[in-house]
Amino acid sequence: MNDTKLIDIASALGISVTTVSKALKGYTDISKSTRARVIEMAETMNYIPNSVAVNLRTNETKTIGVIIPATVHHFFSSVLNGILEEAEKRGYLVIILQSNEKYELEKKQLALLIQKRVDGVLMSLSNETDDFSHINDAIKKNTPVVLFDKIAKRVDCSKVVINDAKAAFDAVSYLINKGYKRIAHFRGSYVPQNSIDRFLGYKRALEAHGIEYDSKLVYVCDNNTDFEDGYENAQKIMAENPDIDAIFAITDLVAIGIIKYFNEAGIKTPEQVAVFGFSNWFMSTVISPKLTTIDQPGFEMGHTAVSILIDEIADIKEHRPVTHQIIELPTRIIERESTVK
Repeated sequence: MNDTKLIDIASALGISVTTVSKALKGYTDISKSTRARVIEMAETMNYIPNSVAVNLRTNETKTIGVIIPATVHHFFSSVLNGILEEAEKRGYLVIILQSNEKYELEKKQLALLIQKRVDGVLMSLSNETDDFSHINDAIKKNTPVVLFDKIAKRVDCSKVVINDAKAAFDAVSYLINKGYKRIAHFRGSYVPQNSIDRFLGYKRALEAHGIEYDSKLVYVCDNNTDFEDGYENAQKIMAENPDIDAIFAITDLVAIGIIKYFNEAGIKTPEQVAVFGFSNWFMSTVISPKLTTIDQPGFEMGHTAVSILIDEIADIKEHRPVTHQIIELPTRIIERESTVK
């Protein structure tokens, strides 16, 4: 481990520690020749600045914390790619934590990030999170937080989202326009806002097209990143409501579980039952039949969220007022084989 200090450089050159420090920081009252000598000696002695000391002096760590519910989800992988690319460009290190869809773990992780003095936090909430006091407390302590994808309307901070209700409305309207009438919905749990909004979009689309809403056709997937939920609920619905002709799923992974069961049970997709997913995972193009889905711009969401966060970090550092933003990114339907007869 290299432990070269400023005093070692100063002693080697026969100058003061203050002069060495100023030279390395580019102060204009240090001559070019002296600065060149200092830099050359620093390189020769493999001098590495003490980041802890720099952090204490500047009151920033150049570190951002990210808490996501799961890494298995292709969507979150895309979000992380966007975050990491932009953060690196702007000189920030990223700490990534996974809450495993657990509120208590999410709460503990946020406290840990604040303890580690991160400059700001990006979060997508767990399915269990219905108390937001831990986030509000962080914001009150001047740690900026930006929420993305799974957000809380009751938290006063910037957010980067899609219009889940509109995307779901568009998906179900697409199915209806294709001639499907008995459309089921495999929804997420009752807490996450995106699960609520996708359910509302599904319901409104039925009503807008004169189709009566039937609560018996809504099945809850408590773990909406698990294809087992899709598989098991597909078994149930075909036993209980065999007259359905389409299913709109909360995520692609749930939809893939549905198709897996249908393939094993000899139920033809889409000839007997069409399947519509949400997110546009890579797996949606590998499953047979290929999955019609909503394209959710994960990379752009991550890129946008970290850009907003870094700007807010700068505003707080310079004592400028922080203006929170709600950025809504567009979605689009990707039509594939699972809905086209």
